[in-house]
Amino acid sequence: MQKLNNIDGGKPFDWGKTSHDYAKYRDIYPELFYQKILQRGLCKEGQTVLDIGTGTGVLPRNMYRFGAKWTGTDISENQIEQAIVLANSQNMIIDFYSCPAEEIKYPAHTFDVITACQCIWYPDHKILAPNFAKILKKGGKFLILYMAWLPYEDRIARKSEEMILKYNPNWDGAGEVRKPIWVPEEYLDFFNITYQEEYDVKIPFTRESWHGRIRACHGVGASLAESDLKAWDAEHMKMLTEDAPTEFKILHYVSMAELTVK
Repeated sequence: MQKLNNIDGGKPFDWGKTSHDYAKYRDIYPELFYQKILQRGLCKEGQTVLDIGTGTGVLPRNMYRFGAKWTGTDISENQIEQAIVLANSQNMIIDFYSCPAEEIKYPAHTFDVITACQCIWYPDHKILAPNFAKILKKGGKFLILYMAWLPYEDRIARKSEEMILKYNPNWDGAGEVRKPIWVPEEYLDFFNITYQEEYDVKIPFTRESWHGRIRACHGVGASLAESDLKAWDAEHMKMLTEDAPTEFKILHYVSMAELTVK
């Protein structure tokens, strides 16, 4: 159980509680998302890549086909268990293990790339920044990735946010707008920001898959009490049945930042 003062007003959350939903419903990045990474010359054959906050291994599993050697770490043992199951089912050789990002230890110059997808807000960057600069090779890259729905431009996303806030008023994931991904200032002593980009994507969902996607966020499945989650489940699905078609697309934006070791 994590409790971070800068997240949800310090309300505890546990990604392990969402592991099954995460494994089933969070693998939603479009092909463009992966091609944009490749266009930067990253996460491809001949490279070693460390993915922190890997969750169920969405990034390593989807980019495995491009030939890099992947390692994925996550603070949640339940998430890593799902990552291993999913990778094994696809005959992928990926080194997954559970570990807080602050405790990652490797020899100097081990990795070509470190990736952080949907997780930059959680770790202690005073520890991570010098360690990442050390374990990356000369000219190595730290890639920060993020994708979020746009509630002010998408009616269904807005209604789902309103329902999360009804059950979890402290949830701070609401009201997302397009902006560059946050680069913690601690990295600027060790890295140069060499590339940033934001772009829009429309992600297809069914009522069930969108419901599962929302339930897998930290404001719902990772933090609500069992009784509240049961009530949220019923009310959110009722809203979707009444207000959403059986299939639809949700407008998202993607933000990426590439940092290069000084």
